[in-house]
Amino acid sequence: MQRFDKEKYAAYANKRAGRSPVLKNLLFAFLIGGGICLLGEALFSLYVYLGLAEKTAGVTVTVSLIFLSALFTLLGVFDRIARVAGAGTLLPVTGFANAVVSPAMDNKSEGFVMGVGAKMFIVAGPVLVYGTAAGVLLGVALYVVGLFQ
Repeated sequence: MQRFDKEKYAAYANKRAGRSPVLKNLLFAFLIGGGICLLGEALFSLYVYLGLAEKTAGVTVTVSLIFLSALFTLLGVFDRIARVAGAGTLLPVTGFANAVVSPAMDNKSEGFVMGVGAKMFIVAGPVLVYGTAAGVLLGVALYVVGLFQ
């Protein structure tokens, strides 16, 4: 087996990596991400048409997109879409659902407690922790600013 020093490895990696088709990737991310948003808007209109209040319909759309994303992840469809769409599938709430379901599926063989339960939030956990912390800090900052107005 050949040993690489840092310079040889960098040259090898750069040669193998190739250039990404940036414009094509941006276009697919935009179109598929926009399609997900369009689906969300269509579901919102449907739920309002069926008699839900707008606030309730918004929450129901979020739950619907999370469910569909989890289902597509379980069926192996989400990964195929994400390969083409890139960040177009990862940035909406669908990406968060995929980040929860994928590790759970991967670790199912370790059991429901130590596998699924323990590993489910391995990717999404930091997002929840730092998102919550940022929200609390912003809330405290807004409260303090409000005291001086």
